Amino acid sequence: MHPAALPPDDLLRDCDESRTRRGGPGGQHRNKVETAVVLMHRPTGIVAEASERRSQAENRAAAIRRLRVRLALEHRTAPPAEPSELWRRRSQGGRLAVATDHDDYPALVAEALDRIEAATGLVAPVAALLDVTTTQLVGLFRRSPSAWTTLNETRRRHGIAPLR
Repeated sequence: MHPAALPPDDLLRDCDESRTRRGGPGGQHRNKVETAVVLMHRPTGIVAEASERRSQAENRAAAIRRLRVRLALEHRTAPPAEPSELWRRRSQGGRLAVATDHDDYPALVAEALDRIEAATGLVAPVAALLDVTTTQLVGLFRRSPSAWTTLNETRRRHGIAPLR
């Protein structure tokens, strides 16, 4: 299973968490209390942090979300033979329904990128394997500028023209 697909508690078991102070707006509470959260995923070395809220709990949730997105975009694993249960639940009749801010988004992007990497940058055969239209699969990436950039970098690395 890709680490971006792990439940937050399981993902955190593989992370080192530190708290620190960060400057900026937020008043005395923010400047006197260690509300910033930094998460480092030990197996990959990928780091994510959040410090924009006055609440450590809110910053921790934001850091987990950012870590899952970074893992999805930066860490590749061998894809399973069949689409995941999550993928099958989220795709119905060739359509893929998920918003970029939903907890499932990083896991779906990770699975799709793992498969696109294995298919040497080709999107259409991956879409067919995942039982969605090519337009739906491309749309998954188009919703997020960083996901779109990663998809096109993958294609370039395999000698395929980037998508527009």
